[in-house]
Amino acid sequence: MTPESPTRLTNLVFVGTIFSSAFALFLVQPIIAKQILPWFGGSAAVWATCMVFFQVVLLAGYAYSDALSRHFSPRAQAAIHISLLLVSLAFIPIIAAVHWKPVGDEDPTLRILQLLLGTIGLPYFLLSTTGPLVQSWVARTLTGSHVYRYFSLSNLASLLALMCYPFLIEPNAAIVGQAWGWSAVYAGFVAMCAVSGLVFARRAHSLAVKKVRAEHVPEGAWVPALRDYMLWLAAAALGSFLLLAVTNHITQNVAAIPFLWLLPLTLYLMTFVLCFESDWWYRRRVILPIAAGFMAMGSYGLYASIPGGIWVAIAIYAVGLFFLCMFLHGELARLRPGPRYLTRFYLMLSLGGALGGVAVGLIAPRVLPAYWELGAGLTLTALLATVILKDHKLVRAGSWALVGLTLTCLVLQIQDDRTDSRVLERNFYGSLLTVDTNRENAKNNVRQIYHGSVKHGEQFLAPERRREATAYYGASAGVGLAIASKSQPGVRVGIIGLGAGTLAVYGRAGDHYTIYEIDPAVIDLAKREFSFLADSLANIDIVLGDARLQLEREPDQQFDVLAIDAFSGDSIPVHLITAQAMAVYMRHLKLDGILAFHLTNRFLSLPPVVYNIAKAQNLAVALIHDENDNPALRNTDWVLVSRDPAVLKVDSIRRATSDIKPIPGLGVWTDDFNNLFTVLK
Repeated sequence: MTPESPTRLTNLVFVGTIFSSAFALFLVQPIIAKQILPWFGGSAAVWATCMVFFQVVLLAGYAYSDALSRHFSPRAQAAIHISLLLVSLAFIPIIAAVHWKPVGDEDPTLRILQLLLGTIGLPYFLLSTTGPLVQSWVARTLTGSHVYRYFSLSNLASLLALMCYPFLIEPNAAIVGQAWGWSAVYAGFVAMCAVSGLVFARRAHSLAVKKVRAEHVPEGAWVPALRDYMLWLAAAALGSFLLLAVTNHITQNVAAIPFLWLLPLTLYLMTFVLCFESDWWYRRRVILPIAAGFMAMGSYGLYASIPGGIWVAIAIYAVGLFFLCMFLHGELARLRPGPRYLTRFYLMLSLGGALGGVAVGLIAPRVLPAYWELGAGLTLTALLATVILKDHKLVRAGSWALVGLTLTCLVLQIQDDRTDSRVLERNFYGSLLTVDTNRENAKNNVRQIYHGSVKHGEQFLAPERRREATAYYGASAGVGLAIASKSQPGVRVGIIGLGAGTLAVYGRAGDHYTIYEIDPAVIDLAKREFSFLADSLANIDIVLGDARLQLEREPDQQFDVLAIDAFSGDSIPVHLITAQAMAVYMRHLKLDGILAFHLTNRFLSLPPVVYNIAKAQNLAVALIHDENDNPALRNTDWVLVSRDPAVLKVDSIRRATSDIKPIPGLGVWTDDFNNLFTVLK
C-alpha cells in the first residue's frame, strides 16, 4: 500500500458519509411529507410547514456541530456523535403513527411540527450535523483538501435526491416501502458516519490535530468581524426567503401547475453547487447585470400583467431566482473563512436559512393578507447589495435605484390588491380573495371567490339571480344531473369542499345538506360574502375538518348524492381519490346513491383514476363532459359512480355520458401508492 493510500481511503470515507447524509436528508423530506399530506387536507402549506421544520432542525444540527468541534477533543467528538447515531436507530422505520392524525379543531402548523419531531426528529437532526461536522474533521485530518468543495458535493447529493424521488422512487414504490427503504439507507449512513468518526479520532490524534490552511484564505490571515457574520446571515436568509417567496408566488398567483415547486428548489440548490465548487462560476460582471434585470422584471410583474402569459411569467421568476441566488451564494463563497471558522460559517448560513423560512412559512401567513413577501424579499436583496458592493460606487448607485424600483412596485401591488378586492385574507391553507366584477348589464354582475389563482365559485349580485347555479355547478353539469335524478322528498346530499356554497341552490324544503370544509376562512366567507347558504331551502350542516377523516369517524350518513369538489388546483388532495377513500364514500351512500367527482383540471387527467378505482370495486361509472354557451357556466368534467348501473342509465345522465380515455399502465391508486406524474396532461 502506497503512503497516499490511507489518505485516499480516508477521503473516500468522508466523501461517502457527506454524500449519503445529504442524499438521505433531502430524500426523507418528500417521503414524510407524502405520509402526512392526506391528514392535513393536501394543502401546499403542509409542505411549507415541513420546510420550516427542516430548516430549524438543520440550524440545531449546525449549532451542535459548531459546539462539538470547538469544545471537545477528537475522541470525545467521535464518542458523543456515534452514541447519538446508535440511539437514533430507534426512530426507524420512519412511519408516522396514526395517533398524530388531527381531530379537526387543532392548529395544523403546531400539530405538523410535533408530528415531525416525534417521527424523524433525531435522525434528521443527525443528518443535519454531518455536513459541517465531517468537513471540520476533513480540515483537521487531510492536509491540502479543498474543504468547501464538500459543501458543493452535499448540495449536489441533495439535488439528486430531489430529482430521484418523483421520477424514480415515487412511481415504483409504495409509501411504506419508501419508508423502509429510506430507513435502510439511514442505517447504512449511521455505519459509515461511525467509521468516519473513528477514522477522525485516530488520524487527528496521530497527526497531533494538524491544522490545515484554507483553500484561498491562509489560516490566521483573516478573522471574521461582526459585519462578516451579519453578511453571512443576511445572504443566507434572503436566499431562503426568495426561494419560498418565489415558490408561493408562481404556484399561488401565477399558475396552479402540479410539481411547479420543484423548479425553484432545484435552481436554488444548483446555485450552491456552482458557487462552492469553484470561484469560476460566480463572476460579478456577468451575474449582477442579469440579476438586476430579472429583479426589475419580477417586481413589475407583481402588480401588472407580464406579456406572454403564464409561461413567460414562470420563466422570469424562476430564472430571476437563479441569478439572485447566484449573487447571494456567490458572495457567501467569496466571504468564506478558513477552517478555524468553518462550523461557525455554516451555523450562520443555517441560521439565515431558518430565519428566511420562518419569515415566509410561519410569519407571513399570519401577518400578511396576501402574497406580498416576494416584493419585500426583492427590496431587501437590493438593500443588501448596497452593503456588499459599497466599494463600487457605480454598482452601489444602481443597487439603490433597484431599491427604489422594487419598493415602488411593492407599494403598487399592495394598492392594487386592496383596491380591486372586497376581502383579502390569508391563513395556513392559502390566500382567499373575493371580488366584484361589474359588467355592462347590471344583471350580469357577479361576486367571485378565489383561492390563490383558482376560482372557487361566483354568485350573481342581482336579487332575482342570486339562486342561479353558476361556474362548475350548472344543471347540465354532472353534479346537477345527479341531484336532479333524486326527485323523492327529503334528499340527503353530502358535499366535500364548500367554495362559495353554490350547490346549496339545489336544496329543496325537507332536503338535508352536509358540507365538509377544511378551511375555516372559506366557511366564514361563504356565509359573509355570499347568500347561497342563507337562501337555500334545505337544512344545511357544515362540518369543519378534513372530509375523509370526518367521514371515517361518522356513522353511515345514507347520502343520496355525495359530491367531491377538491381537485381544481395544483396540489390536489390525493387521499380523497384513492381506493380506500372510495370505500369510505360508498359506506355513506345509499344503495342507489351517486358519488360525483368534480375533476375539471387544466393540467391533470383524473377521470381515468376514478374509473380504475370504481371498476376494481365493481362500481358503475359515467363521465359527464359538459360544454355549453352559457357565459355563467364553465366547461366541466364530472365523473359519477354508483353501485347500481341503472342509476347512471336514466335518460338525462345517459345522453350526457362521454367515454373515458384510459391511461396505459395507470393502475389503481391507493393510499400507499399513487403518483401524479402518471396523470399529467
